[in-house]
Amino acid sequence: MTLAYLAWIAVCLVWGTTYLAIRVALESVPVALLAGMRWLIAGAILAAIVPLLGQRLPPFRMWRSIAIIGFLMAVVGNGGVVWAQQFVASGLAAVVVAMVPFWSIIVEALWRGGERVTARTLVGLVIGFVGIVVLVWPELTVGGQEGRLFVYGVIALQVACAGWALGTSYLKRNPTNGSPLGSLALQMLLSGLMLIAIGTAAGEWTRLAFTPRTLGAMAYLVVFGSLLGYTAYLYALKNLPVSTVSLYAYVNPVIAVVLGSVVLGEPFTLRIVIASVLVFAGIAIVRRRARSAEFAEDAEDAEQTPITSGKQITPVTPVTPRTQGTSDPEVTSGTQVTADPQATSDTVTTPADPCKIPGPSAYATR
Repeated sequence: MTLAYLAWIAVCLVWGTTYLAIRVALESVPVALLAGMRWLIAGAILAAIVPLLGQRLPPFRMWRSIAIIGFLMAVVGNGGVVWAQQFVASGLAAVVVAMVPFWSIIVEALWRGGERVTARTLVGLVIGFVGIVVLVWPELTVGGQEGRLFVYGVIALQVACAGWALGTSYLKRNPTNGSPLGSLALQMLLSGLMLIAIGTAAGEWTRLAFTPRTLGAMAYLVVFGSLLGYTAYLYALKNLPVSTVSLYAYVNPVIAVVLGSVVLGEPFTLRIVIASVLVFAGIAIVRRRARSAEFAEDAEDAEQTPITSGKQITPVTPVTPRTQGTSDPEVTSGTQVTADPQATSDTVTTPADPCKIPGPSAYATR
């Protein structure tokens, strides 16, 4: 259990620093190539490790679903975060990305057969979006080229959150069975290829350059942000309650804001503090509602479980953790945890951060 908590702490620290690393890497590496090379290199390394652990990549029939998930969570999610950080400070980007739970609820409400929005959830959504308005209001009123680019960046972050939420909902309905690490490796590979194809079409290779500073940031994103971060996330998710692991969504923005202010001299004003408090308050209300719904559903399932000879019989089936409360379009896929530890296969879906791809999906936004 101690190791599981150390893994969770590592997730909080590593994914809280990826926003700073992205901001530094952008100094000489174009957007799509930055994200694409990160996921392609990390995926290649992980794919080489998977056979050594006695696991395999998913069969070809699953590639289509994994590619769709990768596009929504890594290309739209993580790619949107990287693009936005050209114009939005790394700490502010982390605060905005924390709104993924809001978009998850909206997507689920619009999805056929999804969960309806309650009055409490609506209150949480309104409070959170008021926080975003407080964050961008000066730029909306002052105008100018810099102000417009900042607003475009915030919009891109919202699109990234929506993409991650769509990917999560699709993943819940189209789970990928097999090796968790194998599914994660393939998702990274396919996402990296898609992003590099976009960068090639946009002519980014002519603008690609490396300095010791940006090369170090890229290496950090690959080794720590992707490989270490997602391995620690999967381990923590397997050994700790989902509600505990998902608290990284509150810690990451705090670390990102502090690092951005100390290392890059990014602004840290009272307005940013107020906006952050409003966003986190909205998230807390939404997540409280999500946990209440989860407990109610579990109780209902327990009541409907057949009882024979005085013993409660529980079928051994894969259980997908609810991803509504997780955030971070850097997170790209979610992880399903099997009810029986002796089950022969695990299912990986990925919970997040668009810097982080929630399970394997968690890396999508970070």
